[in-house]
Formats: sequence, structure tokens, C-alpha cells
Amino acid sequence: MFDKVLIANRGEIAVRIIRACHEEGLGTVAVYSDADRRAPHVLLAGGAIRIGGAAAAESYLSIDRLLAAAREAGAGAVHPGYGFLAENAGFARAVEAAGLVYVGPPADAIEIMGDKTRARARMVAAGVPVIPGSDPLASSREAVREAKRIGFPVLLKAAAGGGGKGMHVVSEAEEMAGAFGRATREAQAAFGDGRVFAERFLRAPRHIEIQVLADDERTVDLGERECSIQRRHQKLIEEAPSTAIDDALRRRMAEVAVRAAEAVGYRSAGTVEFLVEGGEFFFLEMNTRIQVEHPVTELVTGVDLVRQQLRVARGLPLLGGGEPPAARGHAIECRINAEDPGAAFVPSTGRIDRLEVPTGPGVRWDGGIRNGSEVGPHYDSLLGKLVVHASDREAAIRRMRSALEGLVIGGVETTVPWHLAVMDEPDYRMNDLSIRYVEEHPGLGETADPGLRDVAMAAAVLLEDRDRPRVVSGGARRARDGGNGMSAWVRAGREW
Repeated sequence: MFDKVLIANRGEIAVRIIRACHEEGLGTVAVYSDADRRAPHVLLAGGAIRIGGAAAAESYLSIDRLLAAAREAGAGAVHPGYGFLAENAGFARAVEAAGLVYVGPPADAIEIMGDKTRARARMVAAGVPVIPGSDPLASSREAVREAKRIGFPVLLKAAAGGGGKGMHVVSEAEEMAGAFGRATREAQAAFGDGRVFAERFLRAPRHIEIQVLADDERTVDLGERECSIQRRHQKLIEEAPSTAIDDALRRRMAEVAVRAAEAVGYRSAGTVEFLVEGGEFFFLEMNTRIQVEHPVTELVTGVDLVRQQLRVARGLPLLGGGEPPAARGHAIECRINAEDPGAAFVPSTGRIDRLEVPTGPGVRWDGGIRNGSEVGPHYDSLLGKLVVHASDREAAIRRMRSALEGLVIGGVETTVPWHLAVMDEPDYRMNDLSIRYVEEHPGLGETADPGLRDVAMAAAVLLEDRDRPRVVSGGARRARDGGNGMSAWVRAGREW
């Protein structure tokens, strides 16, 4: 048992973990880089320790500095959040070697599922359906042979990574040499491991994932999330449940997800991801951590997934008994990034000089910013997540549109205009989705004339606040209720 947790992360997930710790009666200590000295997670935690410069390698990726901070703070456990070291088996082992509790799965499970080829082999042995593919490839010539066996087009993927890095579609043999070289270089740069493998390229699948929870006695599923809307393999909008699969397919996918987790001795919260096409589903990967999109599952089930992680880490059983709750209603999450959708999603930096978040029934804001926050180039561009819950998908879309209109973030460009455009786009509203949605719908959130867009934005800002001109996220307007809290936390009304 432990009574204090060091959060080895930053931003909105650090804030989220701190709140869950408080609900479990646990003390918290934050860590911060020089760039995050006044960040919300630093101010919210019971204590905070500087761990280095702004560069992630000098701070959030330094295992030695994180462990030193935990010892200094007297923490008994470390929660990795997501990103940074969250799926680093070496970090999990180092935490345990230091006599601390790692709030997450066993290091062996992280290691197996983090190596895509080992994960495929383990899943095949467990009877989990996988996309036809190859072992790691030694050369482009071998890659051509394997591609002919699998059938073109194929997708080259990094064996040791994810997130779209090192991934290239190859449609014919003549393209292989160049693509193989690029894929291996990118994999080496991103993961320190240049191995790549090939698998069948699915042209327009859906990306659907199953949330699992496991303690020492049992593994359960909490239903699925629809994650098909993504750009360069990075998710932008997530929903729960998916309205594209029927109950029979839902049950089969859930059974397979539980089997996959049990095959690696999984414990804690995790996500088994699948590609679904033509009534078939194939294992894609398992994320051995809390997911960015976990709030949509929380809203439809009433289960606090981070509290469950903390309980399992303390040797306690999962909250609740019997079968896990079925989904109630529909939830949608929009990731709000500091990027300009009118300029090919180029990252935007600056100081947040105005923040107003929407409130009301079924609206939740998980944010990592406040007024005065600096958005720099050092970390991921995610500012926060706007999440809504309603009785059905149509009602959730309407609620999300209203919430997006009430979200005001001044000082940087954001993806709010793009999300607003998606909420009105016919294919999205009709649930005609695949992982190709973004590339098949270019120009969403952009105006016909960028110059007119800039003029309109400037005029709106000057009219609203003549004394302090600022950039306001396009498409957003002042929340009618005037709410300006950092986090509006509205959850389903029951807890499992």
C-alpha cells in the first residue's frame, strides 16, 4: 500500500491523475520542467519538484531524475500517464527496482505488446485474429517477396513503435526500395530500432478499440470506442459506443480483447485496438496505459478508469462487483490541439491570454492550460479534451457543437474550427466513417479566402475587447454562461 503518488507526466493527463488521487485519498507530487514551472498540474498537486530543462530528454524522459524526485518527495508509487515513458518497460522495471509501485501493467506485458512482431506472435498463439503480415524484414528485396505473398498493397510498420512513425503504404514492387529505406530510417530515429515488417493494407477500415480492466483475479471489458477519425494515425475525435457494429460483433471483439490481455498477464487499464472492415476485425496493437480518449468510456459507463488503476496498483479489487456496466447514452470527445487547421495543422505557439470553457449537463473539459499558460514547441500540442454525453449520437453531436461554440481559447490557433466543421459535415453526421475520413474531406474548417478569415477574426476580437486585442480561436464564441473555470468535470451519474 502507498499513500503518495508521483505523477511522471505533465498537461491534462497529470491534472486528471491528480484529481483521481485526491478522490482516492492519496497525496500527490508533480514534476515539472523549466517550461512548466507555472503549469496547472504543478499548482494542483500537493507538492512539485523541478526535474530539468524544457527539453523532454532533460526532464520527462529522464528516468534517473524522475526516480530521484520520487525519493525526495517520499512517494510510494509512480503513475506514468500516457506518452513519454508510459509504455517503456525499462521505466516500469526501474520504478519497481527502486522499491516503488508502478501504477500500470507488469513490465513484461509492456515489453511484449510494445514490440509489434512479438505482439503479433503472442496474439496468433492466443487465437486472436491478426492482419496477415510478415516477420521483421532484413532488406527491401525480402520485403518485396513478403509483399507478393501477402498481396499488394502492403503497409510497412515499425516493429518497435506506433503513432504512425515509420509507416508507409507500398502499392507495387518498384516502390519498395525507397519506402523501405524511409521506414527503417524513421523507425530508427523515433524508437532506436530500425526493424520494420509488412502487413496487408486495409483500404478503408474503421478503428475500433476495446477498453479492458484487470486486477489479480479477473479481466473485464468496458465496451468499445470508435476512433476512426484520425490524421497521420493520430486520433482527433473519439466516440463511445460505436454505432457501426452490432451486438454480436461487439461481443466477439470484447471476448477477443479479454483473451489478448490475459495472454500477456495484463493488469491495470489497457486498450486492445482493432481494424474492422467488411464484418471482419483484426488485432492492431495493445496500448499498455491509460488512453487519451478514456473519458468517453467513463461517461457512458460511470467508471473512473484512473481510480481503478490506482486501486489495482494498491492490491485492491476493481471497484464494483458482478458484470461491468453496459454503455448508457453516447459520448464524443474532441481533442483540442494548438494547431492551425487552415494552414495544414501547423503547430501554434504563444501565451493563453483568455480561456473560457463551456459548462452544463453532460459537458466535460479535461484541460492542461489556464490563463497565462505558455504554449511552446517542446511538447505535444494537446491543450485539452472537450467531451460530451447525451442520450444518443445525434443529441451528442448537437451538444458537442454547442460546447465547441462556447469554448474560447485566446492567444494561439486551435483545432476548434475544424471540429465545428466536422459536426456539420454530412458523412460524419451519417456515421459514414473510416480511417481515411480526414484525407477524404480536405478543407474542413477552412474559409475560401484565408485573408477574409483573418479579417473576420480580427474584427470579432476588436469588437469584443477593444482594450486587449488578441487572437481568438476561429469559430469559437464567448460562452453564454460566462464560465471560465479550468476544468468543468461532469460525469455519468453512477459509479461501478
